[in-house]
Amino acid sequence: MIEEQGRVLSLEPDAAWVETIRRNTCGSCQARAGCGQALLQRLGAGARQGYIRVLRDRSLQVGDQVVIGLPENAIVHASLCMYLVPLIGLFGAAFLAEGLGLAEPWVILAALTGLVSGFFGVRWYAWRQRSNPDMQPRILRIMPPNGIASSDTPLAMR
Repeated sequence: MIEEQGRVLSLEPDAAWVETIRRNTCGSCQARAGCGQALLQRLGAGARQGYIRVLRDRSLQVGDQVVIGLPENAIVHASLCMYLVPLIGLFGAAFLAEGLGLAEPWVILAALTGLVSGFFGVRWYAWRQRSNPDMQPRILRIMPPNGIASSDTPLAMR
């Protein structure tokens, strides 16, 4: 489970909007010289706060400090889907066009069409998964006012 601390901004019936503060870990990373994220941080681009909708099944109040979490398998699944499906579309369409004996411009056009189709396929799949609770972040714990997370208030995953 990947966890992050945040503050509740607003409430919905079964969800909450949480503001998280992005932490800059560039000082401890060995790849910071060639990293785009480090460059953006140096240039001051991007907001320091992130706003995320999380599932909840306990009572919260606006302003509560919480720990939110997302299962690692959700991130791995989404990453594989986002990267592999467009590539499979690109190479599949190119190999199909090549196998049909089409000229090189048509093979390139087919490859681009396969890539774009893959992106639309990922978009459609993400739209279908938008209400899947296994793919959504959720509130794990409510932080007490002193900022130390209590281990006696875990929230069981559904």
